[in-house]
Amino acid sequence: MNEPSPTSNGTLRILFLNSHGGGFADHLNVPAGTTIAQLIERQLPHVKADDLLIRVNRQPVQRDYVLQADDRVSATPTKIAGAVVV
Repeated sequence: MNEPSPTSNGTLRILFLNSHGGGFADHLNVPAGTTIAQLIERQLPHVKADDLLIRVNRQPVQRDYVLQADDRVSATPTKIAGAVVV
């Protein structure tokens, strides 16, 4: 198991890249010990994690991965609603 490196206030700073919808990139402070599943539930509450390709530092991770300081997290939809044929 990987060990988090918390700041003095018990949080970690990560970069979250959201490719869902309009998409954004933002630095977040998360509590030490936060898993990738907890982060996705918090940041994208109306999205099923199974519909996302989730990577940390460009590598796919399991849902129990514990975030580390300076991790780069990306969430990209694997299912995109398309146009209706008329």
